[in-house]
Amino acid sequence: MAKTSSVEKNNRRKRMTKQYAGKRAALKAIAYDKKLPIEDRFAAQLKLAQMPRNSSKTRIRNRCNLSGRARGYYRKFGLSRIAIRDLASIGQIPGMVKSSW
Repeated sequence: MAKTSSVEKNNRRKRMTKQYAGKRAALKAIAYDKKLPIEDRFAAQLKLAQMPRNSSKTRIRNRCNLSGRARGYYRKFGLSRIAIRDLASIGQIPGMVKSSW
């Protein structure tokens, strides 16, 4: 089980990303538009840099929905490899069986 503070910090980042998504997209559009004057583009870039770091989508870490584990994460299930194995062993994931040869 991951530390509760790590899971909460990640949830805070998700909320902040949603909150600032529109503003960040607008500033990025201005900053990357080659048709605008360089002064306007630079000003947009400075405003973007002054925004909170945790409002960036790249700061979000994929974590297991059950345990909060950050490593060995499967996007398809939203679970870590350990949680998938436990659930598959007891037959909770449809179509997944433990392999043996």
